[in-house]
Amino acid sequence: MKISEIKKSLAEVEAINFRLPTGEYLPAHFHVTEVGLVSKHFIDCGGVERHETVANFQLWEAGDYDHRLAPQKFLHILELSQRILGTDDLDIEVEYQQATIGKFGLTREGNDFVLTQKQTACLAQDACGIPAAQSFALPQLQTVGSCTPGGGCC
Repeated sequence: MKISEIKKSLAEVEAINFRLPTGEYLPAHFHVTEVGLVSKHFIDCGGVERHETVANFQLWEAGDYDHRLAPQKFLHILELSQRILGTDDLDIEVEYQQATIGKFGLTREGNDFVLTQKQTACLAQDACGIPAAQSFALPQLQTVGSCTPGGGCC
């Protein structure tokens, strides 16, 4: 999900519901504690220099069970963060505390914002010795007569 998409979505919903990939919902009293710009400048294992930049939301929950973040308040937070995020329509990454800090993608399903699983990957598989996926053709099967129960062909 991109910044423009969440802004549009927040204007359409009456409440903010975040759902984990497991289907479990974040408690309704969650906070958005940070909206930031995360830039990653790195070299992959094949020696290619790369840059990634995302908008990062940090979600957190505390013991203040009466807290509810309204869509309009979240939109206001996003407007305030524009001076940090700039005007690029960035992809969103979400941090949420579990056994350790989890990083998630974000999508929308109906009225829910769904945290999606992110995976690591080798970006230079051709340069670091990982064999390409191979496909094998199945041999042509030939039928001999008809196969019937008790006919001995099975």
